[in-house]
Amino acid sequence: METIEVLFSFIDKETEKHAESDQSTYLDGLLITLNRWLDVEIKPEVEPTKEEIRKAIQLAILKGMRQSSQPNHQMTPDSLGLLVGYFVEQFFEKEIKEDHQITMLDPAIGTANLLMTVMNLLGDKIEGFGIEIDELLIQIAASSAELEGQPLSLYLQDALENLMIDPVDAVICDLPVGYYPNEEIAKQYDVKADEGMTYAHHLFIEQSLRYTKDGGYLFFLVPDHLFESEQSQLLNKMIAKTAWIQAVVQLPDTLFSSKAHAKSLFVLQKKVDGGKAIKEVLLAKVPNMKNMQALELFFAKVRKWKKENKA
Repeated sequence: METIEVLFSFIDKETEKHAESDQSTYLDGLLITLNRWLDVEIKPEVEPTKEEIRKAIQLAILKGMRQSSQPNHQMTPDSLGLLVGYFVEQFFEKEIKEDHQITMLDPAIGTANLLMTVMNLLGDKIEGFGIEIDELLIQIAASSAELEGQPLSLYLQDALENLMIDPVDAVICDLPVGYYPNEEIAKQYDVKADEGMTYAHHLFIEQSLRYTKDGGYLFFLVPDHLFESEQSQLLNKMIAKTAWIQAVVQLPDTLFSSKAHAKSLFVLQKKVDGGKAIKEVLLAKVPNMKNMQALELFFAKVRKWKKENKA
């Protein structure tokens, strides 16, 4: 068996045991398993890499989420995480080459799979920060990051309230989509709807820009219909005031259960004094990710765009 299979089998067996004995959910049992592993009370028979640990834990989380009825228990697939990581690598190529540490925030971190995917992809170049309102998910994220040996600071709170972090170099986020129920908090934002509740994903974009350094980059997984809603005019106005759009990359339909759930990668740069908008925004569609030839042509197009538009 491959290392990931052996590791998942180890995690799954222990998790099922704890969930059954405590009469709790699989995810609760998973947290106990990860913490016992950290405390060296239990140990797998293999010596896995950081990425093998992440993938095995991801499989266990997916199993737990399939058994959970909570709508906020969802995970960004690996394919999307790796694609986001590729774009982070392109936009921060200079910093990576010069071995500069990049601070990165995920304001809706969940179990941290998206951020950990990018951090593992880029080696030891990222110091991560995450915000999450779900106590179980953030505890799983903390244990996962510790097992993977990745520097990750986590905060249990509503990400749309004031944050106790300094501005970061980059933000990545698979945006929570839907209405935000706290209208008192929403009133503090430029994208607040004139009537009724405001879209949470609009608020997350504005909040993320507040906590990004001038000139920093933001990588959002957004619904394809982001700019087609009745509130999109407010979002457009806020973005035009604070950021420059860098890229809008449509993701393959095959990655989503239906067209209604399809997403795009939306890349922004926070405005900086003395800076200016790029000559041409990257507008592209990712081909079927199983078609390696088409995918290489897509990456070549991205590199060509970067050469012509980025300093």
